[in-house]
Amino acid sequence: MISQDILDLARSQGVMIATAESCTGGMVAVALTDVPGSSSVVERGFVTYSNDAKIEMLGVSRDTLAAHGAVSEEIALEMAEGALSHSHAQMAVSITGIAGPGGSEHKPEGRVCFGLARAGHATRTETREFGAQGRGRVREQSRDHALAMLRTSLDQ
Repeated sequence: MISQDILDLARSQGVMIATAESCTGGMVAVALTDVPGSSSVVERGFVTYSNDAKIEMLGVSRDTLAAHGAVSEEIALEMAEGALSHSHAQMAVSITGIAGPGGSEHKPEGRVCFGLARAGHATRTETREFGAQGRGRVREQSRDHALAMLRTSLDQ
């Protein structure tokens, strides 16, 4: 189970994890905290669905939001770094996207941006195009991708 693997790896490295989630609404935090003993690794989770929440809770820049929009790697980066700076964690993952229904020509349904910040390392961002598979499926795939990013980073 990936959540157990993440917790075991993080615990062995003395790493605490924070999450910063928008379109997944806390699903990554739930996946991690469903595992008994997760409190020794999961430091906190931020559910920042609105732009105001991203600004107030994570320190996301209004200028970045205006320039790139909430669904962008620039915002995913600021969310992940904000989760680190507003917590006691050494690693944070962020998710912002359009789970659907809807979207636009420039930001289609199923586009999700991720960030991974780790103390002492450069923050990584990436975008996945999951497509218009329905809200629930896009959210599940986003959760799973974020968990995979955490495990990959801890494996290195």
